[in-house]
Amino acid sequence: MRVLVVGAGAVGGYFGGRLLEAGRDVTFLVRPRRAAELASSGLTIRSQFGDVTLPKPATILSENIRDPFDLIVLSCKAYDLEGAMDSFAAAVGPHTVIVPLLNGMRHLDTLDARFGRERVLGGWCMIAATLNDRREVVHMNEIHLLAFGERPGRVRGGNSDDALSERVQTIADLMKGARFESQAVADAVAGMWSKWVFLAPLAAGTCLMRASIGDIVASPGGADFMLGLSDECAAIAAAHGYPVSPDLLERSHTRLTGAGSTLTASMLRDLQANAPIEADHIVGDLLRRGGEAQGERSLLAIAYTHLKAYEAGRARSAS
Repeated sequence: MRVLVVGAGAVGGYFGGRLLEAGRDVTFLVRPRRAAELASSGLTIRSQFGDVTLPKPATILSENIRDPFDLIVLSCKAYDLEGAMDSFAAAVGPHTVIVPLLNGMRHLDTLDARFGRERVLGGWCMIAATLNDRREVVHMNEIHLLAFGERPGRVRGGNSDDALSERVQTIADLMKGARFESQAVADAVAGMWSKWVFLAPLAAGTCLMRASIGDIVASPGGADFMLGLSDECAAIAAAHGYPVSPDLLERSHTRLTGAGSTLTASMLRDLQANAPIEADHIVGDLLRRGGEAQGERSLLAIAYTHLKAYEAGRARSAS
C-alpha cells in the first residue's frame, strides 16, 4: 500500500515516521523548504517510546505528483485545508482512501465536496508533539493514538454495525507493528465527537484564561468553569445523536480539573506565538451546532468571542 502523508510537521512527521520506521511505503508531501531539511538531516523523532532518525525519507512536491496513492493521511491544520486539498488532488485516484486527522467535523463536508464521500474516512489522533529548534519531532506525553474508520449514517439512539470494512481492515493491518497505538473502528464519527467534546473545552478554557488546567482550577470558580464548558459541549454532542458515555465524560472531567496539571491546548501555544488558530473549526462550529439552545450564558460563546477578537487583532497588525 502506497501511503502519502500530507505534511511532515509534528503530527504527520510522527505517525508517518513511525510507519516508515516499520518498513511501510511512505512518502511525505511537503513544501520545498521542508524537503530540503529532510534530505539534509533526515526525519528525527524524540519520544519516550524510542528515538529514531530516518535518513532521507521519501518526499514529493505537489507539482511532481504523477500517480495516485492508495492511502492519504491528512495532518494539516484546519485553516490550511483548502491549500492542502489543492496540493494532493493529483494523488487521489478511483480507489484512494483519505484519512483526515483534523479536529472537529467541519472538514468532512469540505473533503466530501471535493473528492466524494466514498473516499473520505473518519479519523482522529491523540498526541502532544511539536517541532523543536532543530526541526525534530518531539513527542511530549505518553499518548500516541491514531484512530480511523468508516462514517456510517447514525439514527439518533440507534446502534452501528461493529464489523470493520475491508478497506479499514487493510489499513489496520498496515499500521500493525508501527510504534504507536492504532485503533480501527466501525463508526469513526462517534470517536471524533468524543475527542471534540474534550478538546473544545480544553481549548476554550485554556485560551480564554491564558493558563494551564492546574492554574485555572487553583483559582476561585476555576473547576466549575471548566466543568461547565465540558457539560455544554457534551450536551451539543448528545443533541446530534452522539452522547458521550458516562465513563468517558468522567475521565474528561478528571483531566479538565486536574490539580497541578500543566495541560494546555495546542491552540493556546499557537495563540501565544501570535500564530493562526482553529477558532472556527474547534469552537465556532461546535457553538453553531448548539444553536440558540446555548443561550446568553454560554461559556463556549464567551470563549469564541475572545478567540475571534484575537484573530481580528492579528489580522489588523498584519495589514
